[in-house]
Amino acid sequence: MTTNGANSNGTPFYKRIILKLSGEALAGRGSSGIDPTTAKGIATKIKSIHQLGVQIGVVIGGGNLWRGATGVALGMAQSTADHMGMIATVMNALALQDALEHLDVRTRVQTAVHMNTVAEPYIRLRAIRHLEKGRVVIIAGGTGNPYFTTDTAAALRAMEIEADIVIKATKVNGVYSADPHKDPTATRFETLTFQQVIDGRYDVMDMTAFTLCQENNKPIFVVDFWSDDALVHAVQGKHDVGTLISG
Repeated sequence: MTTNGANSNGTPFYKRIILKLSGEALAGRGSSGIDPTTAKGIATKIKSIHQLGVQIGVVIGGGNLWRGATGVALGMAQSTADHMGMIATVMNALALQDALEHLDVRTRVQTAVHMNTVAEPYIRLRAIRHLEKGRVVIIAGGTGNPYFTTDTAAALRAMEIEADIVIKATKVNGVYSADPHKDPTATRFETLTFQQVIDGRYDVMDMTAFTLCQENNKPIFVVDFWSDDALVHAVQGKHDVGTLISG
C-alpha cells in the first residue's frame, strides 16, 4: 500500500485498525497519572476517525501508572511487576472509555486479565462483533502474560481481529534516519520495508511485536497522534503524514 492508494473523497482506506496508544499519552504534560483533559483530547481524535466509519480497536499501555521494568530493577519478580502493569492498562482503558462515552461514542473495554465487574474478558469473536456494530473496543491487559509488552499485544490483537493495519501513535511524525531532536540532518522515511527497518535498526516496536507483524505481513503505520488531522489522514491512506512499514 502506498500514497497512491489514498482516498481523495474522505472515505477511509483502512476499514478496521488497531490503534496502539502508550499509557504516557494519558498523562498529558505530567510525567505520570491520568489527566482527564488529555483523555478527552485523545477521545476526540478517536471519534474523528470513528465518524468516518472506521472500526477501531485500541490497545493501550500502562506506563503512566506503572512500569514493570521499574519494579524488576528494584528486585521485584518480573511476573509480579508485569501483572501490575497489566492492571494499570485496565485503569487507562476505563479512563479512555469514560472520555469516549462522554462524546457519545459507544465503547467496550475488554481485558486479557479478567476483571468481570469492570470489563469484559477479551474474546476474539466478541471483539469482532462489537467492531461490526460500530463500537470502539479498548483492549487492555496486554497479552495476559508476563514478559510481553503492549506492543506485542497490539500486534497479536491485530492478527486476531483481522485488522488492516496497526497504527502506532507517537509524538513523532514517522520514522527518521536519526533522532530528529538531536540531528538536524535527519530525514523522515515515508515508506520502509520490514527488512529495511531491521537493517537500519530503527526503533518502531519491540522485536517480538515487529516480527509478528513481519511474518504475517501486517502493515504498521507510525504517526504523530497529536498532529492536526494526522490520524484522519492516516486512515484515509495518506501516508505522507507518517511512515508506512510493510512487506
